[in-house]
Amino acid sequence: MIFNLINVVLPVFVVVGIGYVLTLRGMFQQVQMDGLMKFAQGVAIPFLLFRAMAGIDLQSGFDPRLLISFYIGAGACFFAGFFGARLIFKRDWEDCVAIGFCCLFSNSVLLGLPITERAFGPDALVGNYAIIAFHSPFCYALGITAMEVIRNRGQGGLRTVKSVFRSIFKNNLIIAILAGFAVNLSGLSIPEPVDEALALVAKAGLPTALFALGGIMVQYRPEGDLRTIAMVCCIALLLHPAIVYGLGSALDVRQDLFRSGVMNAAMAPGVNAYIFANMYGRAKRVAASSVLIATASSVVTVLLWLTLLS
Repeated sequence: MIFNLINVVLPVFVVVGIGYVLTLRGMFQQVQMDGLMKFAQGVAIPFLLFRAMAGIDLQSGFDPRLLISFYIGAGACFFAGFFGARLIFKRDWEDCVAIGFCCLFSNSVLLGLPITERAFGPDALVGNYAIIAFHSPFCYALGITAMEVIRNRGQGGLRTVKSVFRSIFKNNLIIAILAGFAVNLSGLSIPEPVDEALALVAKAGLPTALFALGGIMVQYRPEGDLRTIAMVCCIALLLHPAIVYGLGSALDVRQDLFRSGVMNAAMAPGVNAYIFANMYGRAKRVAASSVLIATASSVVTVLLWLTLLS
Protein backbone atom coordinates (compact mmCIF):
# COMPACT_ATOMS: atom_id res chain seq x y z
CA MET A 1 0.00 0.00 0.00
CA ILE A 2 2.82 2.42 0.88
CA PHE A 3 4.38 1.87 -2.54
CA ASN A 4 1.06 2.68 -4.22
CA LEU A 5 0.68 5.86 -2.16
CA ILE A 6 4.22 6.93 -3.05
CA ASN A 7 3.29 6.47 -6.71
CA VAL A 8 0.32 8.77 -6.12
CA VAL A 9 2.20 11.56 -4.35
CA LEU A 10 5.69 11.47 -5.83
CA PRO A 11 4.90 12.54 -9.44
CA VAL A 12 3.37 15.79 -8.19
CA PHE A 13 6.48 16.69 -6.22
CA VAL A 14 8.77 15.46 -9.00
CA VAL A 15 7.23 18.09 -11.31
CA VAL A 16 7.85 20.74 -8.62
CA GLY A 17 11.40 19.42 -8.23
CA ILE A 18 12.09 19.58 -11.97
CA GLY A 19 11.05 23.23 -12.04
CA TYR A 20 13.26 23.92 -9.02
CA VAL A 21 16.37 22.18 -10.42
CA LEU A 22 16.11 23.64 -13.93
CA THR A 23 15.70 27.15 -12.55
CA LEU A 24 18.52 26.64 -10.05
CA ARG A 25 20.81 25.54 -12.91
CA GLY A 26 19.95 28.62 -14.96
CA MET A 27 17.91 26.99 -17.74
CA PHE A 28 15.00 29.23 -16.77
CA GLN A 29 15.13 32.73 -15.34
CA GLN A 30 13.00 33.83 -12.42
CA VAL A 31 11.05 36.21 -14.64
CA GLN A 32 10.13 33.30 -16.92
CA MET A 33 8.85 31.25 -14.01
CA ASP A 34 6.88 34.24 -12.79
CA GLY A 35 5.33 34.46 -16.27
CA LEU A 36 4.40 30.77 -16.22
CA MET A 37 2.81 31.13 -12.80
CA LYS A 38 0.95 34.23 -13.96
CA PHE A 39 -0.47 32.26 -16.89
CA ALA A 40 -1.38 29.30 -14.67
CA GLN A 41 -2.97 31.30 -11.83
CA GLY A 42 -4.36 34.11 -13.96
CA VAL A 43 -5.72 32.16 -16.95
CA ALA A 44 -5.52 28.36 -16.98
CA ILE A 45 -6.59 27.58 -13.40
CA PRO A 46 -9.42 30.16 -13.48
CA PHE A 47 -10.67 28.37 -16.64
CA LEU A 48 -10.39 25.06 -14.77
CA LEU A 49 -12.36 26.40 -11.81
CA PHE A 50 -14.94 28.09 -14.04
CA ARG A 51 -15.68 24.80 -15.87
CA ALA A 52 -15.73 22.88 -12.59
CA MET A 53 -18.16 25.28 -10.92
CA ALA A 54 -20.35 25.50 -14.02
CA GLY A 55 -20.77 21.72 -14.04
CA ILE A 56 -20.62 20.78 -10.35
CA ASP A 57 -23.62 19.16 -8.67
CA LEU A 58 -24.31 21.83 -6.08
CA GLN A 59 -26.67 19.62 -4.11
CA SER A 60 -24.19 16.79 -3.52
CA GLY A 61 -20.94 18.77 -3.39
CA PHE A 62 -21.78 21.65 -1.06
CA ASP A 63 -22.39 19.67 2.09
CA PRO A 64 -22.44 22.12 5.03
CA ARG A 65 -20.81 19.50 7.24
CA LEU A 66 -17.75 19.38 4.96
CA LEU A 67 -17.44 23.17 4.86
CA ILE A 68 -17.96 23.49 8.63
CA SER A 69 -15.28 20.91 9.42
CA PHE A 70 -12.76 22.41 6.98
CA TYR A 71 -13.25 26.09 7.79
CA ILE A 72 -13.50 25.69 11.55
CA GLY A 73 -10.17 23.90 11.25
CA ALA A 74 -8.74 26.66 9.04
CA GLY A 75 -9.92 29.41 11.39
CA ALA A 76 -8.58 27.56 14.42
CA CYS A 77 -5.18 27.25 12.73
CA PHE A 78 -5.11 30.97 11.93
CA PHE A 79 -5.63 31.84 15.58
CA ALA A 80 -3.20 29.12 16.73
CA GLY A 81 -0.51 30.66 14.52
CA PHE A 82 -1.52 34.22 15.47
CA PHE A 83 -1.41 33.71 19.23
CA GLY A 84 1.53 31.30 19.04
CA ALA A 85 3.59 33.95 17.25
CA ARG A 86 2.60 36.55 19.85
CA LEU A 87 2.74 34.58 23.09
CA ILE A 88 5.61 32.21 22.35
CA PHE A 89 7.81 34.19 19.95
CA LYS A 90 6.87 37.77 20.99
CA ARG A 91 6.31 38.95 17.41
CA ASP A 92 4.65 42.27 16.53
CA TRP A 93 0.87 42.07 16.09
CA GLU A 94 1.11 42.63 12.32
CA ASP A 95 3.72 39.86 12.02
CA CYS A 96 1.34 37.63 13.95
CA VAL A 97 -1.38 38.15 11.34
CA ALA A 98 1.00 37.23 8.49
CA ILE A 99 2.18 34.13 10.36
CA GLY A 100 -1.40 33.16 11.15
CA PHE A 101 -2.22 33.49 7.44
CA CYS A 102 0.59 31.02 6.64
CA CYS A 103 -1.11 28.51 8.96
CA LEU A 104 -4.50 29.27 7.40
CA PHE A 105 -3.91 29.15 3.63
CA SER A 106 -3.38 25.57 2.43
CA ASN A 107 -2.30 24.98 -1.17
CA SER A 108 -5.65 23.47 -2.16
CA VAL A 109 -5.38 24.17 -5.91
CA LEU A 110 -1.77 23.52 -6.93
CA LEU A 111 -1.26 20.53 -4.62
CA GLY A 112 -4.69 19.53 -3.29
CA LEU A 113 -6.31 18.94 -6.68
CA PRO A 114 -3.60 16.79 -8.33
CA ILE A 115 -2.87 14.72 -5.22
CA THR A 116 -6.56 14.02 -4.50
CA GLU A 117 -7.19 13.17 -8.15
CA ARG A 118 -4.25 10.77 -8.31
CA ALA A 119 -5.21 9.15 -5.00
CA PHE A 120 -8.97 8.78 -5.42
CA GLY A 121 -9.77 9.57 -9.07
CA PRO A 122 -11.28 12.57 -10.87
CA ASP A 123 -14.77 11.81 -9.51
CA ALA A 124 -13.46 12.47 -6.00
CA LEU A 125 -12.83 16.16 -6.67
CA VAL A 126 -16.36 17.40 -5.97
CA GLY A 127 -15.46 18.14 -2.36
CA ASN A 128 -12.22 19.81 -3.42
CA TYR A 129 -14.07 22.24 -5.66
CA ALA A 130 -16.61 22.96 -2.94
CA ILE A 131 -13.78 23.90 -0.57
CA ILE A 132 -11.92 25.90 -3.24
CA ALA A 133 -15.07 27.91 -3.97
CA PHE A 134 -14.84 29.52 -0.53
CA HIS A 135 -11.12 29.18 0.13
CA SER A 136 -9.71 32.47 -1.18
CA PRO A 137 -12.71 34.57 -0.05
CA PHE A 138 -12.61 33.09 3.45
CA CYS A 139 -8.84 33.23 3.91
CA TYR A 140 -8.33 36.70 2.47
CA ALA A 141 -11.36 38.07 4.29
CA LEU A 142 -10.05 36.75 7.62
CA GLY A 143 -6.42 37.76 7.02
CA ILE A 144 -7.12 41.20 5.54
CA THR A 145 -9.75 42.02 8.14
CA ALA A 146 -7.40 41.09 11.00
CA MET A 147 -4.53 43.07 9.48
CA GLU A 148 -6.61 46.16 8.69
CA VAL A 149 -8.20 46.18 12.14
CA ILE A 150 -4.76 46.08 13.76
CA ARG A 151 -3.29 48.68 11.38
CA ASN A 152 -6.24 51.07 11.63
CA ARG A 153 -6.36 50.76 15.43
CA GLY A 154 -10.06 51.53 15.49
CA GLN A 155 -9.97 54.48 13.10
CA GLY A 156 -13.09 53.36 11.28
CA GLY A 157 -14.69 50.22 9.92
CA LEU A 158 -15.60 51.54 6.46
CA ARG A 159 -11.99 51.68 5.30
CA THR A 160 -11.45 48.11 6.51
CA VAL A 161 -14.52 46.81 4.68
CA LYS A 162 -13.50 48.56 1.45
CA SER A 163 -9.99 47.14 1.65
CA VAL A 164 -11.29 43.61 2.23
CA PHE A 165 -13.71 43.67 -0.70
CA ARG A 166 -11.25 45.36 -3.04
CA SER A 167 -8.58 42.70 -2.39
CA ILE A 168 -10.99 39.78 -2.64
CA PHE A 169 -12.71 40.76 -5.86
CA LYS A 170 -9.50 41.59 -7.71
CA ASN A 171 -8.60 37.88 -7.54
CA ASN A 172 -9.05 36.03 -10.87
CA LEU A 173 -9.77 32.74 -9.12
CA ILE A 174 -12.69 34.26 -7.23
CA ILE A 175 -14.06 35.92 -10.37
CA ALA A 176 -13.89 32.58 -12.22
CA ILE A 177 -15.63 30.75 -9.37
CA LEU A 178 -18.45 33.33 -9.23
CA ALA A 179 -18.87 33.22 -13.03
CA GLY A 180 -19.05 29.42 -12.93
CA PHE A 181 -21.66 29.57 -10.19
CA ALA A 182 -23.69 32.02 -12.28
CA VAL A 183 -23.67 29.67 -15.27
CA ASN A 184 -24.56 26.70 -13.06
CA LEU A 185 -27.49 28.44 -11.38
CA SER A 186 -28.77 29.88 -14.66
CA GLY A 187 -29.18 26.40 -16.15
CA LEU A 188 -27.37 27.50 -19.30
CA SER A 189 -24.77 25.28 -20.94
CA ILE A 190 -21.44 26.42 -22.35
CA PRO A 191 -21.37 26.04 -26.18
CA GLU A 192 -19.33 22.96 -27.07
CA PRO A 193 -16.58 24.71 -29.10
CA VAL A 194 -16.10 27.24 -26.32
CA ASP A 195 -16.08 24.53 -23.66
CA GLU A 196 -13.47 22.50 -25.56
CA ALA A 197 -11.28 25.58 -25.96
CA LEU A 198 -11.56 26.29 -22.23
CA ALA A 199 -10.73 22.65 -21.49
CA LEU A 200 -7.57 22.79 -23.63
CA VAL A 201 -6.26 25.78 -21.69
CA ALA A 202 -7.45 24.40 -18.35
CA LYS A 203 -5.53 21.13 -18.82
CA ALA A 204 -2.29 23.10 -18.89
CA GLY A 205 -3.05 24.79 -15.57
CA LEU A 206 -1.97 22.31 -12.90
CA PRO A 207 1.22 20.93 -14.53
CA THR A 208 2.33 24.44 -15.47
CA ALA A 209 1.62 25.74 -11.98
CA LEU A 210 3.48 22.86 -10.32
CA PHE A 211 6.49 23.36 -12.59
CA ALA A 212 6.47 27.12 -11.98
CA LEU A 213 6.02 26.62 -8.24
CA GLY A 214 9.32 24.75 -8.17
CA GLY A 215 11.04 27.55 -10.10
CA ILE A 216 9.64 30.26 -7.88
CA MET A 217 10.86 28.45 -4.75
CA VAL A 218 14.46 28.96 -5.85
CA GLN A 219 14.24 32.57 -4.66
CA TYR A 220 13.06 31.48 -1.23
CA ARG A 221 15.70 30.77 1.38
CA PRO A 222 15.19 28.95 4.69
CA GLU A 223 15.81 32.11 6.70
CA GLY A 224 14.14 33.67 9.67
CA ASP A 225 13.20 32.14 13.02
CA LEU A 226 13.34 28.38 12.47
CA ARG A 227 11.24 27.73 15.57
CA THR A 228 8.48 29.94 14.18
CA ILE A 229 8.71 28.15 10.83
CA ALA A 230 8.51 24.79 12.61
CA MET A 231 5.35 25.97 14.38
CA VAL A 232 3.79 26.99 11.04
CA CYS A 233 4.66 23.61 9.49
CA CYS A 234 3.19 21.66 12.41
CA ILE A 235 -0.03 23.69 12.42
CA ALA A 236 -0.50 23.57 8.63
CA LEU A 237 0.51 19.94 8.01
CA LEU A 238 -0.71 18.24 11.19
CA LEU A 239 -3.14 20.33 13.24
CA HIS A 240 -5.42 21.45 10.38
CA PRO A 241 -6.01 17.96 8.91
CA ALA A 242 -6.36 16.52 12.42
CA ILE A 243 -9.15 19.00 13.24
CA VAL A 244 -10.90 18.28 9.92
CA TYR A 245 -10.53 14.54 10.49
CA GLY A 246 -12.03 14.79 13.97
CA LEU A 247 -14.88 17.14 13.06
CA GLY A 248 -15.62 15.32 9.79
CA SER A 249 -15.86 12.01 11.66
CA ALA A 250 -18.08 13.52 14.34
CA LEU A 251 -20.37 15.12 11.73
CA ASP A 252 -20.44 11.91 9.63
CA VAL A 253 -19.31 13.63 6.42
CA ARG A 254 -19.77 11.46 3.32
CA GLN A 255 -16.59 9.47 2.62
CA ASP A 256 -15.56 11.09 -0.67
CA LEU A 257 -16.15 14.58 0.74
CA PHE A 258 -14.41 13.62 3.98
CA ARG A 259 -11.30 12.57 2.04
CA SER A 260 -11.31 15.84 0.11
CA GLY A 261 -11.57 17.83 3.34
CA VAL A 262 -8.69 16.08 5.06
CA MET A 263 -6.44 16.11 2.00
CA ASN A 264 -7.01 19.82 1.33
CA ALA A 265 -6.28 20.57 4.98
CA ALA A 266 -3.07 18.51 4.80
CA MET A 267 -1.53 20.63 2.05
CA ALA A 268 1.40 22.96 2.71
CA PRO A 269 0.89 26.74 2.74
CA GLY A 270 0.57 28.05 -0.80
CA VAL A 271 2.46 30.86 -2.51
CA ASN A 272 -0.44 33.10 -1.44
CA ALA A 273 0.98 32.95 2.08
CA TYR A 274 4.09 34.75 0.86
CA ILE A 275 2.05 37.08 -1.36
CA PHE A 276 0.00 38.14 1.69
CA ALA A 277 3.11 38.70 3.80
CA ASN A 278 4.76 40.63 0.98
CA MET A 279 1.63 42.72 0.42
CA TYR A 280 1.90 44.08 3.97
CA GLY A 281 5.70 43.81 4.31
CA ARG A 282 5.41 41.69 7.46
CA ALA A 283 7.12 38.35 8.36
CA LYS A 284 8.21 37.85 4.73
CA ARG A 285 11.19 35.64 5.56
CA VAL A 286 9.09 33.41 7.80
CA ALA A 287 6.38 33.15 5.13
CA ALA A 288 8.79 32.35 2.29
CA SER A 289 10.69 29.79 4.34
CA SER A 290 7.46 28.20 5.57
CA VAL A 291 6.21 27.71 2.00
CA LEU A 292 9.50 26.05 1.02
CA ILE A 293 10.03 23.85 4.08
CA ALA A 294 6.38 22.84 4.50
CA THR A 295 6.09 21.89 0.83
CA ALA A 296 9.17 19.67 1.14
CA SER A 297 7.93 18.20 4.45
CA SER A 298 4.48 17.49 3.03
CA VAL A 299 5.95 14.69 0.91
CA VAL A 300 6.06 12.70 4.15
CA THR A 301 3.00 14.07 5.97
CA VAL A 302 0.70 13.66 2.95
CA LEU A 303 1.70 9.98 2.83
CA LEU A 304 0.73 9.64 6.49
CA TRP A 305 -2.72 11.17 5.91
CA LEU A 306 -3.30 9.11 2.76
CA THR A 307 -2.39 5.97 4.71
CA LEU A 308 -4.90 6.91 7.41
CA LEU A 309 -7.64 7.63 4.85
CA SER A 310 -6.96 4.42 2.94
